Formats: sequence, C-alpha cells, structure tokens
Amino acid sequence: MSRIVPCLWFDKQAEEAANFYVSLFPDSGVDSLTRYGPAGPGPEGSVLVVAFHLRGEAFMALNGGPHYTFTPAVSFMVTCETQNEVDGLWERLGAGSGDPGQCGWIKDRFGLSWQIVPSAFLRMMKDPDTAKVGRVTGAMMGMSKLVIADLERAFDGK
Repeated sequence: MSRIVPCLWFDKQAEEAANFYVSLFPDSGVDSLTRYGPAGPGPEGSVLVVAFHLRGEAFMALNGGPHYTFTPAVSFMVTCETQNEVDGLWERLGAGSGDPGQCGWIKDRFGLSWQIVPSAFLRMMKDPDTAKVGRVTGAMMGMSKLVIADLERAFDGK
C-alpha cells in the first residue's frame, strides 16, 4: 500500500530540523540519512534527505537549497490532551526565534507553521449548540496560544 509522506524543503537545515522535531514528540525518531555523492549538487557527504517519523507518521526533510521557504498555507496540527501539553509544546516550538500567531498557530525557528490544538476545543466545536460554538470561536480568535480553561468558560457562557 502506498503512503503519503510530507517532504519538507530546507536550505541546509534538514538534519537539524528533523532532530528538533523528533525531540518534541513521543514515538518519534530519525530513520535514515541520505548524503550527496560526488555528483552533487550539494557538497559531497552533506545531508540530502532525512527520513524521520513523528508520533508514528513518516516525514522527509530535504536540503534543497534556498529556492523555497515555508508559508502558513501549509501547517501541521497537533492535538494535545492537557494544558500542560499545549504549554510545553508551544514553548519548545517557539524557542530560538519562533513566531507565535493567532488561534493556536505558531511558526518554529525554521519557519514551519504548527497548530497546537487542545482536544477539548475540537470536542466543543462539534457541539450542536451553535451559540456555544460561536462563543468558543470568538474566544479562540482572541488568543495566541489556546487556553483550555478560557475556552471552557466561553463554551459555558461565563
């Protein structure tokens, strides 16, 4: 069976980025490194591709040069069970010149966008009461990092 594997394009930081990402999540690791040979186009022996997995999902990181950069048009959503998990991941992703955004989005130091989303928020958004969903949406729009207690207060109309 074929898989869909995201391939992340980096200038020269593929190995550094992969090691950073696998340090953030359980059930993660670097699977293999492929290096440039004598034909290049990168320096012989330097990293071309890093295969890695995060929470059991396969990824690739490619050192393709400075031609392309990340935009928020593509992001990775990570569901967290607790506020401590949200806070810890938010802090680690933002370390080293990360850029916090709105509504749970944060750009890491490599420019890759992440959505750090409490599972409680996802449950609230599925509620059939549109007034509750509207209050939660309004609360979320005013946040950078999502705060479960504040979302719950909005959901309950408090």
